[in-house]
Amino acid sequence: MVRIFNVIMLIMVGMVQVGGAQQQGGFVKVLLAEKSEASGAITRIVALGDSLTAGYGVAEADSYPYLLEQRLHRAGFDCRVINAGVSGETSSGTLARIKWVIMSLAPDIVILETGANDGFRGIKTELVEGNIRQIIEILHRNDVVVLLAGMKMVTNLGSSYVSEFDAIYPRIANDFGLVFMPFFLQGVAMNPELNIADGIHPNNMGYTKITENIYPYVVEAIAKSKSNER
Repeated sequence: MVRIFNVIMLIMVGMVQVGGAQQQGGFVKVLLAEKSEASGAITRIVALGDSLTAGYGVAEADSYPYLLEQRLHRAGFDCRVINAGVSGETSSGTLARIKWVIMSLAPDIVILETGANDGFRGIKTELVEGNIRQIIEILHRNDVVVLLAGMKMVTNLGSSYVSEFDAIYPRIANDFGLVFMPFFLQGVAMNPELNIADGIHPNNMGYTKITENIYPYVVEAIAKSKSNER
């Protein structure tokens, strides 16, 4: 990757219960590119989300933002992909830092992956949807193209909650006209060969599959961003 500065963002995530496995939160490092790059022709993509974006349980080089940048470079795209994932974060946490993300990371495109931790906690779907809508509204006001990565909830939370939760993402994508990946973990969720021991977070092979799955949507978002510049 292009040389970066690590900026320590003081966010105490605390103890988060995720599908029966506890994850210790702490100080989170967010990758901040040099300001000089922001004015160049490089397309700046910020991967914004929770532990699924941060790459919990794998090396940085196995996380999907890192793999995605390599994939884009091989295809000839001049892009930076910045990993702004925070393990344990809910949609409320993403909303709380979205202005910081815009001001500090200057994205052209944001891949928004959030809400899974809300679902595991049984947070009201109206709150989750409201948070995601506010995040997108703020991004759009700052001329950022949004690629929304959909989530689906585990069935043991009850059919009513699951159906309400799963409906959030396609509804938002349709209302805002977003580039939309229907399910971020397509082909990875519930597959023990593609997840670490907790059965929730992808392993290196899982992230490789996620990268290939999301790649065409990212290409679509890049085209949309370039079109908006004209």
